[in-house]
Amino acid sequence: MGNKQSSMPPSSTRHYFVDEGGDGTLFSRKGKILVGTEGCSRFFILGLLDVSDPIVLEDQLDQLRGQLMNDSYFKSVPSMQPANRKTALAFHAKDDLPEVRRDVFRLLRETDGLRFFAVVADKLSLLEYVRQRNKREPAYRYHPNELYDSLTERLFKERLHQGSGYDIIFSKRGKSDRTAALHRALETARFVPQQQITNHGSLNIAVATPKEHVGLQAVDYFIWALQRLYERGDDRYLTYLWKAFGLVHDIDDISKTDYGVYYTQNRPLTAAALKERK
Repeated sequence: MGNKQSSMPPSSTRHYFVDEGGDGTLFSRKGKILVGTEGCSRFFILGLLDVSDPIVLEDQLDQLRGQLMNDSYFKSVPSMQPANRKTALAFHAKDDLPEVRRDVFRLLRETDGLRFFAVVADKLSLLEYVRQRNKREPAYRYHPNELYDSLTERLFKERLHQGSGYDIIFSKRGKSDRTAALHRALETARFVPQQQITNHGSLNIAVATPKEHVGLQAVDYFIWALQRLYERGDDRYLTYLWKAFGLVHDIDDISKTDYGVYYTQNRPLTAAALKERK
């Protein structure tokens, strides 16, 4: 499948798609620690995919889905039935068949104009922070939104000074409307303390489902690949997509510096690299 080239002139508007991997849960309703147990992740990941031309990406993924849906090999597969609201409606790495996943990974690897950035938090470190804060402030109660908003600020700190405008689509999570909170996090992220100024490019923020925005389907695949490494030690998928990775900031690996570890093209993230993580 060849890469399509857009006939439109380049725009200074950046198109960002944001999704999460893992969960922000620390405790059960009764206060039992759940981090790292079955059904509760050890790490929480927030990722951003910078897409130079969302229309081209949408065309490519929709074309691939059409080909797969018309392939008799998948005719009786439950996830390919529209009524089941899975692959037939939107690609999702966790739900897609391995054969489907392989095709999506290949397409993303061959598509130009994709750049992925992520922040990774170790929930064991967060758990220790919550414990210490509870000692100082007995009335304090942790909420997963704190983690999400904090990582949003970190993720966008260097991503809001590169264009005249930003179309930012967050993957929908839960039923509550947190658009105002996301606006606050992004305004904080783009403030430059040294210069006492902010970048005045427009911020257009929306919350949507992967079916509504193909970019959310693409960023889900990048996050899934990163999560496989952190949770299972499997770097096969991440290595396959690594050329599209701009930065992974592991904020809680303070074995060498107190600000964490930055993985880039010059310092690749691999299973071997994580074995040294403390």
